[in-house]
Amino acid sequence: EVQLVESGGGSVQAGGSLTLSCEASGDYNRDYCIGWFRQAPGKERERVASSDGYGSVKYEDSVWGRFTISLDNTKKTLTLQMHSLTPEDTAMYYCAADPRSWRCHTTTDLTYWGQGTQVAVSS
Repeated sequence: EVQLVESGGGSVQAGGSLTLSCEASGDYNRDYCIGWFRQAPGKERERVASSDGYGSVKYEDSVWGRFTISLDNTKKTLTLQMHSLTPEDTAMYYCAADPRSWRCHTTTDLTYWGQGTQVAVSS
């Protein structure tokens, strides 16, 4: 089992910044992929950014250049720095991990999920 705990969400005005953190524990190790996903009301869950655990990172097109994901394998912590936020970034943000390292880049059907942290961006 893997436990994922997110923190750092909140409310911010458009153009502002937030940093989300995800602490992994349990059976999590660097062979797992891990990433950030989000779901806005009435929309499907989508990948924001993901890491395969070994340095390969992918971003959803709409966050490219604004968001940065970083993985500290020693601390088992995944961070998402978000800048130039827009109201379209408003969503529940989830951290997710999977022992199949390729899956975080390609699907939202992942094994382990955190409880989520809310991000609200006002115009």
